[in-house]
Amino acid sequence: MLIRATFRHALRHPQATDRVVTMKVVVLCALSVALCGCESTQTDQSSGSVSLSGTSSESSAAETVPHVVTSDIEAGIKAYIEEQTRLGEGYFPIHFDGMDLRLKLVRVHLEYLSNLGPRRHFACVDLATTDGNVYDVDFFMAGDPGSMTVTETTIHKVNGRPYYVWKQENDGAWVREDVAAADRTLLGVVDGDDQFNFLYQLTLPELTDDARMWIPLPESDAFQTVSAMKLNLPVAHRVLTDEEFGNKVIFLELTPEDSGKPIALRFDVSRVEKAAYTDNSSPGDYLAADVKVPVNDEFRTIAEKVLEGKSGELLRARALYDHTIDAMRYAKFDKQYGFGDAQYACDSGTGNCTDYHSYFIALSRSVGIPARFAIGAAVPSSRDDGALSGYHCWAEFYAEGKWWPVDISEADKYTALSTYYFGHNPANRIEFSRGRDLVLDPSPASGPINFLAYPVLEVAETPRTVRLHSDNFTDVTVYKVGRFGRFASRDIVLLPGSYVAVGTRTGYRDVRVKFAVSAGPEAIEITVRCQEKI
Repeated sequence: MLIRATFRHALRHPQATDRVVTMKVVVLCALSVALCGCESTQTDQSSGSVSLSGTSSESSAAETVPHVVTSDIEAGIKAYIEEQTRLGEGYFPIHFDGMDLRLKLVRVHLEYLSNLGPRRHFACVDLATTDGNVYDVDFFMAGDPGSMTVTETTIHKVNGRPYYVWKQENDGAWVREDVAAADRTLLGVVDGDDQFNFLYQLTLPELTDDARMWIPLPESDAFQTVSAMKLNLPVAHRVLTDEEFGNKVIFLELTPEDSGKPIALRFDVSRVEKAAYTDNSSPGDYLAADVKVPVNDEFRTIAEKVLEGKSGELLRARALYDHTIDAMRYAKFDKQYGFGDAQYACDSGTGNCTDYHSYFIALSRSVGIPARFAIGAAVPSSRDDGALSGYHCWAEFYAEGKWWPVDISEADKYTALSTYYFGHNPANRIEFSRGRDLVLDPSPASGPINFLAYPVLEVAETPRTVRLHSDNFTDVTVYKVGRFGRFASRDIVLLPGSYVAVGTRTGYRDVRVKFAVSAGPEAIEITVRCQEKI
């Protein structure tokens, strides 16, 4: 079955360039390791420069300066944020770009904590608003372990977009230089809103019998408007609604005469960037396991180890997000990837977007963080038309009274956007369906649908009789069918496909018999006997 999705952008909005306030701050060369990779966003403070000396004029030559390690700096910045959050009635206050922001701690960048010199320190921290915007904030501190005070606070990044960069000058000093707002379109992100035409098309394979098909039907919601839909279908259709998530699905009943016919869904999409949001769902409904996303002691143990010593809903979710990036590698090695199997992801450490997000959801649910799954397509941001390579999926977790979208596989591919994808879903997306284990009426004979992006085709092939021969001593099992025990001869009925029969007998070598069931009137004869003594 050939499946193809193409798009054409109906309108492109040029990326706006934020106002940048010129600022230059000279710091010590001791900052080199800490700041060469730390990106951030600009504040609206006035221009100027600040020099941080390598020696403290406040300390006499005879004074002993305590030794400082990164854990001291981490404790100092956390204590400051906790105190300011207490004074701010649960939120960390900061003024930026004419706004009085109320923020929650997401994480401290341990890799950027630095001692700049005697009683001079640096910390880089992520804080988020309740509407999902993540601010990367740089803090300069003074003092000794246990008594550090913050001397300067600047916002370095908003949602991964830097307002200044750190640059090392010829004398070894590091300076902070402002930059224009980073253009993320080359990395697959369209901010704000996007509009495009979308064509979902496929060609039916040869059908040997009557068949049924389920196709996702994207709908309008708070973030996307689907309009001007045109359906090209070979037969009359019905629109089904799944019981739990409310997804709309096209249902077709096909015959062999429909072999090779095209199917096409064409529609216009207008979508806005998704950040943290509220809806009418019950978060508690998203703590239960799915078929391929277990909630068990193994995932709970992993998650609890990751979250050890961490408090705060966003801080805990970000830790699991970072752990998933560290634990997983985007790779398609075998036929087991791409099913959204959290156990496979945990065991192999590889997979595609479905495996990344299933692993994250399993970890989250195992420690009481509601999390859920959605799937659709990512529309390229760097070109205006063409074909798509396949589906794309993402997840959402519940914290601070809102649902926060995350795209962990994309964050793993594009490290510069890891902060953005924690709490955002760009405008150049379309969502086909939500949730796992979709129950429909009628439903496939195989049971609930794992997730729905590509169409599901079920061919009602005629079962065949298979006659198993044995010796009354061999215990016979047909994999994925059942155990049939000991017998001389037994008939079973199987659908067309490939099977493996296994025979076991004490004191004898096991036997495996592979066989195929295909169309035909005659019974298939299979012999399974253990005859080789050990």
